[in-house]
Amino acid sequence: MLSKRTKYGLKALAYIARQEDKSPVQIGTIAANENISHKFLESILLILRKSGFLGAKKGKGGGYYLLKEASDIKMTDVIRALEGPIAMLPCVSLNYYEKCDDCPDEDACSVHKLMIQVRDNTLQVLRNNTLSDLV
Repeated sequence: MLSKRTKYGLKALAYIARQEDKSPVQIGTIAANENISHKFLESILLILRKSGFLGAKKGKGGGYYLLKEASDIKMTDVIRALEGPIAMLPCVSLNYYEKCDDCPDEDACSVHKLMIQVRDNTLQVLRNNTLSDLV
């Protein structure tokens, strides 16, 4: 299940990307328009800034803005920044692999095989969508 942090992060990025003049957007504006807690949104935007998706401008006329074109921001990258691994189990993760303690043989594990299919299909959808597709 997608966390609220990731859902709100996607909504905030889409809101920023919809700004035609590409000027910085204040946290309060995003929070009010997307119905997100101001304090929670601050922490989300900080993660997105540290991950290289957003820039921030202080002072009058300040706020957050995209560092890249929306068409260059892949959903896989955003999800990993906000959520962590895309795979539902660590034993099928491409970037965060860990062997399951309770599984002696991954090749014989029926759950492992199913979760590989889930991971691959999820990755296909996320890789084929960018922020511009959400806008």
